[in-house]
Amino acid sequence: MHSNFMDAVRARSDRAIASGDLKPIVAEQVVIEDRGLPFIVRRVAALAAKDAAGRNAPPDAPVDSQAVTLPGGPRDPDFNPFLSPDPALLVGPVGEHHAAILNKFPVCRHHLVLARRAFSEQRSPLEDVDFQALAFLLSREGGLGFYNGGAAAGASQRHKHVQWIPAAPDNASLRVLGAGLPVNQAQGSIVRHPALDLAHCFVRVDAGLGADAGASARAMLIAFGQACAALDLRPGLDGLLPPCNMLVGDGWMLVLPRSREHFQGVSLNALSFGGVLYVRDPVQIDAIRAAGPLRALASVGMPG
Repeated sequence: MHSNFMDAVRARSDRAIASGDLKPIVAEQVVIEDRGLPFIVRRVAALAAKDAAGRNAPPDAPVDSQAVTLPGGPRDPDFNPFLSPDPALLVGPVGEHHAAILNKFPVCRHHLVLARRAFSEQRSPLEDVDFQALAFLLSREGGLGFYNGGAAAGASQRHKHVQWIPAAPDNASLRVLGAGLPVNQAQGSIVRHPALDLAHCFVRVDAGLGADAGASARAMLIAFGQACAALDLRPGLDGLLPPCNMLVGDGWMLVLPRSREHFQGVSLNALSFGGVLYVRDPVQIDAIRAAGPLRALASVGMPG
């Protein structure tokens, strides 16, 4: 079944690229090391033009640092691309509650949005069905599942969704940070990474290639609850969580609260904590190099 699903992903992606409905990012990249950790910084020349297009401005217009940046998409509160997905990008159902949609602004080939079929607020707590959708892919294909909880965490849409990218050498993952965590941790163990100077926690979890999907979904739900309790991430009176990011794969889950989206005009989302940052121009690369990626990440988190 899983091979059929990925066959459908590849076929839909190829058709969407051929028709022009999907335009993969073409980027230059540099590697910036910080405390021995390699971070990939990708310069996407089309970012400024896409931002300008979202504002109906000419491509050479000054760029607003609060404008949308990739990965994501235009932030139009009156437009919900996930409620009635573009047929050219729709792969098909994942379980009873989610649809797999090719991300219109992909960070890599076969970047998927797993969107709830019925509207729910993006900052409402992740539930079992969300982790079931992630487990479907993680257990069969590996890769990274992630969640941008709110605009301050890099989310561009209010409609509830999680995302997945396949494993590849230059794709974001938890492998680099995971290598710096204590070994032989029992499932459910909570640890901190010594290089991350912000509130966060890693939870050892049965998630990744080869895991039983049902058991993995339950384990991820429990791990997310553990992380939220440890970080005091609790729903407010509106039922919504404070802004936060979640990444899961390769046997670990990382959860962290967010204070803001941008570091010197660079939008940082969950993938940034997976080791890949996206910028518009060389000046922003210089800013990240001068500060160091770890300091840039810490600046958008919460003290801890």
